[in-house]
Amino acid sequence: MLVKKLAARDIGVSGVTKAMLGNSLFANTLISAGVKGLADSRVENLQAMRQAGVKAPMTLIRSPMISQAAQIVKSAHISLNTELDTIAELSEAASAQNCVHGVLLMVELGDLREGIMPADLEDMVRKTLRFQNIKLEGIGTNLACQNGVVPDARNMGELSALADAIDATFNAKLQIISGGNSANLTWALGDEAKGRINNLRLGEAILLGCEPLYRQPLDELFTDAFVLFAEVIECKIKPSHPTGAIAQTAFASTKTARNSGLIHQTTLALGQMDTDPTGLSPVRNIKILGSSSDHMVLDTLNEDFPIGSEAAFHLNYSALIHAMASPFVTKQYRSNNIATKRRAH
Repeated sequence: MLVKKLAARDIGVSGVTKAMLGNSLFANTLISAGVKGLADSRVENLQAMRQAGVKAPMTLIRSPMISQAAQIVKSAHISLNTELDTIAELSEAASAQNCVHGVLLMVELGDLREGIMPADLEDMVRKTLRFQNIKLEGIGTNLACQNGVVPDARNMGELSALADAIDATFNAKLQIISGGNSANLTWALGDEAKGRINNLRLGEAILLGCEPLYRQPLDELFTDAFVLFAEVIECKIKPSHPTGAIAQTAFASTKTARNSGLIHQTTLALGQMDTDPTGLSPVRNIKILGSSSDHMVLDTLNEDFPIGSEAAFHLNYSALIHAMASPFVTKQYRSNNIATKRRAH
């Protein structure tokens, strides 16, 4: 649906696979849905997809580490760059592999994560064009991730204007103008979308069916494709208020508990080694009281959860990527639009 809607505005989609750790089933699903290519922040995930036989243009969307230059050139057609020293290393690696590596120069437009300052972009382009084994594919930016800066007509217009200026100065035609990530969808699908932007890098919107600025559901997408299941390892009637002097918890926080008398306290085999507990929403009417490395404590509101039964949760993006990265969470994939099932042991 996103591919179709954005294509009507001449914007192609790079499907971001990092939350799924480069899983080939997911990658091929994106390809069949019409994405222009795949994008990931970890070269290891790109390598895994290539080894699994995934056929698609691939982009490394985190600034490359010089120490991985050879791996990046081998695994990615394009990488997002801001440092000339890194591009020089990529050029050497490409020369050694007898190939040309594509580069997208990232521009800082206010969110203060990675990016070349706009005033320095022309000089950076001039120096990038000198490398024989590097092809300047275009420019891009990233917003909303570090400081929550909203993609809008102003900053997207600035990126388009920078592309026009580069084309005019260097008598060239930049092929890719990448406006950002899922946070760009409100702008891209709204009335203000125009200019040179022809690519977005989408992950969260595809996976969770919402836009990241305000976490509002997107029309015709699923918001419940993922469910995390955790097994009950204890269920007892306990006081709602701790006893004794109170200091910091295992994760250096302090807690205030309201005394609600006795409660049905249920403990799950799930903790901060497995997911981001603050990003979980219980499917049933229960309350998360807290978590440590390996335990999550619930108030099940007078409902019994027998030992060995499971509690289910929907996940936000933070909880999803942590659960996917945890080796202690078993991943099960279903292809019939039933919510994906994950069990924490």
